[in-house]
Amino acid sequence: MSAVGVASVPIALFIAAFTGIVLAIQASYTFTGTVPLYFVGALVGKTIILELGPVLTGLALSGRVGANIAAELGTMRVTEQIDALESLGYDPIAYLVVPRMLAGFLMFPVVVALAITMGIAAGWATSLSLLDLSTPQFVRGLRLFFLSWDVQFALIKSATFGLTVTGVGAFFGFTTTGGAQGVGIATTRAVVISSMAILALDAFWAATLL
Repeated sequence: MSAVGVASVPIALFIAAFTGIVLAIQASYTFTGTVPLYFVGALVGKTIILELGPVLTGLALSGRVGANIAAELGTMRVTEQIDALESLGYDPIAYLVVPRMLAGFLMFPVVVALAITMGIAAGWATSLSLLDLSTPQFVRGLRLFFLSWDVQFALIKSATFGLTVTGVGAFFGFTTTGGAQGVGIATTRAVVISSMAILALDAFWAATLL
């Protein structure tokens, strides 16, 4: 959980902060002269909670977490460490895969929740400093279309992203062949496939739950 979740917090917060900044600036540019400026808060909150927070964080973590798992398990496979575990009577799936998938399932929602908070805070700070928008105006827009289900939806998505990223990384790690080159290939495939799976799951949950 520490390796999958806690160590991923800095990159998630970094991405979320700049996402919130860009959203606030672009929203004010789009709304100028046509829509009240407090709608910036609505756009920042709704977009980060429903879409950009979970998806961008998931994609970033697919590169960090998925690649790490695929490389670790791939190296263990080509150096016959997994074979050694089997010869000692250990189940390598239970010993190596299940803990990583549980960590992804539990920690991805935590990381995404922190990223959402950072993204909204960055949008608020940008609105105050660059857009001449007051805190009550931003909060008014933020609360305008807010639903508690939006947060639940984001956490459900992120939990499935965690299972997917860790599961795909473990699969390609376990099926690694060909030495060091094979580890590199498995790692690349894990990142690509898990990123594609995240986007497919995002569309699936949007069609199913919204």
